[in-house]
Amino acid sequence: MYDCIILGSGCAGLSSAIYAQRAKLNNIVIEKVYQGTGQIADSERVDNYMGLYGEDGFSLGMKFRQHAETLGTQFVEATVIRIKPSDGNWKVFTNEGNVWESKSIIYALGTERRKLDIKGEKEYTGKGVSYCAVCDGAFYREKTVAVIGGGDTALGDALLLAKFAEKVYLIHRRETFRANKTVQENIRCVKNIECIMNTNIIEITGEKRVNAIKTVSTSGEEKTLTVNGVFVAVGSIPNSALLSGIAELDKNGYVIADESGITTAKGIFVAGDVRTKKLRQVITAGADGANCVLSVEEYLNQRKSR
Repeated sequence: MYDCIILGSGCAGLSSAIYAQRAKLNNIVIEKVYQGTGQIADSERVDNYMGLYGEDGFSLGMKFRQHAETLGTQFVEATVIRIKPSDGNWKVFTNEGNVWESKSIIYALGTERRKLDIKGEKEYTGKGVSYCAVCDGAFYREKTVAVIGGGDTALGDALLLAKFAEKVYLIHRRETFRANKTVQENIRCVKNIECIMNTNIIEITGEKRVNAIKTVSTSGEEKTLTVNGVFVAVGSIPNSALLSGIAELDKNGYVIADESGITTAKGIFVAGDVRTKKLRQVITAGADGANCVLSVEEYLNQRKSR
């Protein structure tokens, strides 16, 4: 019986592990990817994490993991397939047939970026293809980029990138944007943003890095645009299916919780990108992990006092 099982070894999960070790909680981390460190591993360069300016994402993620390992964190490589309540505790079932039991769970399984599923996207991820303008926008000063999408995130990314880039193509497959009207009005006021409507991107090309995209309009017209970067903003998919019917999710599938990480399921706490929050960044994921461990400690102390 563990005090806490941590699901996921991204930044939120590793932060949880570090704080759990410091709190002397009997815990393990279950992660499906060997030596996994989450989505940060895909980042070409991280400039917004204090004290570690310019680190590539893989190296930074490994530093987080090594910190947890140095403190004695135990990792289990497996895929969680089910979570089930059991006499006031929780059972975690994995694909290997193992069952792990714990008094609490920190759920830090993050999100999956919604992909375009086109030629070149996978090959150039981290080499000009990005899913985070806040993370990577500053690398495109005086360059040309394309933003793909039509919602609030896409238009917000275009506005942010316009501060750095010489030219921003905002490409949307429909005739109108889905973003709120105020943001749409702001877009029209920015001279270096060009909106391309009724158009799909069909291929990303390059050599060592992205150098162009191919598009096709709904009328069938094909074009090639020279760009240095492609920012995909067509949404994220929270990895929250395991909590369906257990904890409350919002309409988009994110686990509802404030900074305490406390969910509607007693003994389950949520950290990182899978939680309802405004800013999904490495620094907020790390903070979530720390807050969750504090909540777990308070929860376990309350159990003892009953």
